[in-house]
Amino acid sequence: MSRPVTLFTGQWADLPLEELCAMAASFGYEGLELACWGDHFDVQAALKDPNYVPEKRALLEKHGLVCHAISAHLVGQAVCDRIDERHEAILPPHVWGDGDPEGVRQRAAEELKDTARAAKAFGVPVVNGFTGSSIWHLIYSFPPVPPSMIEAGFEDFAARWTPILDVFEENDINFALEVHPTEIAFDSASSQRALDALKGHPRFGFNYDPSHLGYQGVDYVDFIRRFSERIFHVHIKDVWWEHGDGTVGVFGGHTEFADPRRYWDFRSPGRGDILFEDIIVALNDIGYQGPLSVEWEDSRMDRAHGATEAAAFVKSLDFKPSEVAFDAAFEKKD
Repeated sequence: MSRPVTLFTGQWADLPLEELCAMAASFGYEGLELACWGDHFDVQAALKDPNYVPEKRALLEKHGLVCHAISAHLVGQAVCDRIDERHEAILPPHVWGDGDPEGVRQRAAEELKDTARAAKAFGVPVVNGFTGSSIWHLIYSFPPVPPSMIEAGFEDFAARWTPILDVFEENDINFALEVHPTEIAFDSASSQRALDALKGHPRFGFNYDPSHLGYQGVDYVDFIRRFSERIFHVHIKDVWWEHGDGTVGVFGGHTEFADPRRYWDFRSPGRGDILFEDIIVALNDIGYQGPLSVEWEDSRMDRAHGATEAAAFVKSLDFKPSEVAFDAAFEKKD
């Protein structure tokens, strides 16, 4: 049985879920990964309104769709971040509150705990998301950054996230960090350090997304094998790099996506430089059977066209591992 092909709704949160369900089914998707913003999934409503979860499930079923994960990227970002005016635009009013930075971080942490409880009520095993980082601004080491400052950032991360993950454990839900610039873990080395800071907490793992690794020069196939027991969910998103006009580097040059000067940019699956067949082989090798969720981001392409094309691409790409050795016919039989 091939893995379910789903669509992450985060980039479609401007549309009502009812409308998006019909569209996703027509595009060829088998399910949705629901974002916890827009009207797609409301954590507090799932906990307080006894009709909310059954109605959400009925809406998905009406369109022949399933849900394997919900995603809390926006609130998760605020747990460890240095809070500023940008966060008000991405957070629910009850999390932003008066905007006092430490208050925002604490309310975001409580919302993540509630998200674990809501995921259990909704019947999904994984919450994807971000963690934020108190040390991302130290990414380039000048003025020179003492190792103690980096260590303090990982200690802050562990102190804030361990109580959250303990609630995930109580509810039998996994948290899957999307390894990504601006997060506490943005490559393989920092992912291992995050795991170590949490003392290997069993509920912390990764929402694997190769697009955030490839343009950095990180071995994105090795990541799967290195963290095989921590791959809780998979995003299918493409990226190209070594493009542009040579004036913009990996750090982006303060340009917008789709600026033709850029060294890298996100692309529709199959149109960038990610070697997805290598990824499927590695996922088969580690026994991953969860969804392949398309996170569609391509500023150069109409999204309905791109999402339709992406669904077909992923279905054609995915394949089961062999159940027999290819040369079994030559084995000597007793």
